[in-house]
Amino acid sequence: MVSITKELSVDMYPLGENAIMVEFGKCIHPDINRKVMAFVEYLEQHPFEGMLEYISAYKNVTIFYDPLLVNALPIEVEAGEMPLSYRKMVQFIEEVLKTIDMNKTGQASIVELPVCYGGEFGPDLAFVAKHNQLSTQEVIDIHSSGEYLVYMIGFAPGFPFLGGMSEKIATPRRSSPRLAIPVGSVGIAGSQTGAYPIETPGGWQLIGRTPVELFCPQNNPPTLLHAGNIVKFKPITLKEYKAIRGANK
Repeated sequence: MVSITKELSVDMYPLGENAIMVEFGKCIHPDINRKVMAFVEYLEQHPFEGMLEYISAYKNVTIFYDPLLVNALPIEVEAGEMPLSYRKMVQFIEEVLKTIDMNKTGQASIVELPVCYGGEFGPDLAFVAKHNQLSTQEVIDIHSSGEYLVYMIGFAPGFPFLGGMSEKIATPRRSSPRLAIPVGSVGIAGSQTGAYPIETPGGWQLIGRTPVELFCPQNNPPTLLHAGNIVKFKPITLKEYKAIRGANK
């Protein structure tokens, strides 16, 4: 672990010969994710020579880089067993982190997703209710009353991993995953909830479906949600679902 300031310590790990992972904590927590997003914001605004791309996750950021270009950067480092490019990246990141205000909290963008719960769209709603000794309406009320932080986008293009779901409706994944989950399906897996942007296999418990498109390859950016957004789910009727779905086509 590298101590950057009195308030900030990080772990850095090499991933192959051209990537480094910067870990800001050991658990999933909004405060740790805020540090991740602060670092990502810096990289977005200050790309450096040799950086190819970065990928953010719950508690870490991985930077992919060109070793030859990084080797040429005017960064002084001590001799060591690790490759020169990696040692320069470590030194560079340490200096960058000292300049970032990790306590800065910007105004998160709130995205409301309409959801038609139950019926053919939520075949597992009754199971979630029974597992938690609740009625199906109580599950809907609890799920739609929360505010969910988008920790990361992954698994499939535009798929949001959301944090902040009530433990009152936490439910294990299905013992047998489905081979095809319909686009827009909203599900629960453990203490997480999320929505499927494309048709894909999956084992989440499906409780509803949103008519809003989460992934549109022709758009820029192609994903509706981004890490750092706040998602709110709004219950709608089947009639409202069809009207919104039809308007989006």
